[in-house]
Amino acid sequence: MSQRPVVIVTGGGRGIGAATAKLAAARGYAVCLNYLHSREPAEEVIRYITARNGQAIAIQADISSEADVVSFFRQADSRLGRVSALVNNAATLERQTRLESMEASRIERVFAVNVVGSMICAREAVKRMSTRHGGSGGAIVNVSSGAAKYGSPGEYIDYAASKGAIETFTVGLAREVAEEGIRVNAVRPGFIYTELHAKGGEPERVERVKALVPMQRGGQPEEVASAILWLLSQEASYVTGTILDVSGGR
Repeated sequence: MSQRPVVIVTGGGRGIGAATAKLAAARGYAVCLNYLHSREPAEEVIRYITARNGQAIAIQADISSEADVVSFFRQADSRLGRVSALVNNAATLERQTRLESMEASRIERVFAVNVVGSMICAREAVKRMSTRHGGSGGAIVNVSSGAAKYGSPGEYIDYAASKGAIETFTVGLAREVAEEGIRVNAVRPGFIYTELHAKGGEPERVERVKALVPMQRGGQPEEVASAILWLLSQEASYVTGTILDVSGGR
């Protein structure tokens, strides 16, 4: 069992999740990250952390599966100890298109991961963190998206809607567990250089849209990770139910 505080980072093999896992380890957390299919990128994050005297493990889990999430948290319990921080980062999107071309199955896939999966992960974290259940408190950070603010018309309004749901969930859960020692916040990244854009069919999307940003550039995953770690830290001890934009002013 770890003597360090334990953070779970979903979707921790790439992008914002990987940057968050690395920074969390540098700040003294024992890190448990999950991955869906790509084991090697997750293992590379583990190697990076352990080479710097950090502690980290990777566990395969599909967060759209309730059984997988329950098993994932139980494995984290047995290998590291009770979680004190959760970063709900895992998300999916599908190729850019308009609503009239979307099938219900696509929308269901997006919501199953981005909304249901995040909520079930938060449920399992609350069971372990809440003073109501014998825990000692903790912090949850949900990763939203600027899409929740602007809607992503003509691209992926289903993804945008799922992130809007995450923001509403953040506020509701924050108020639900505020007296139980748990803070719940979200970050709302803008145009960030990650592989998720390729999944949407436009790998260079940030280059196309960065002129919309007042700072005239896209963001790096490490910049979002820094905001996440601040929200997890005691420096944010009086912050809950907040959506923090990390978007270059947009």
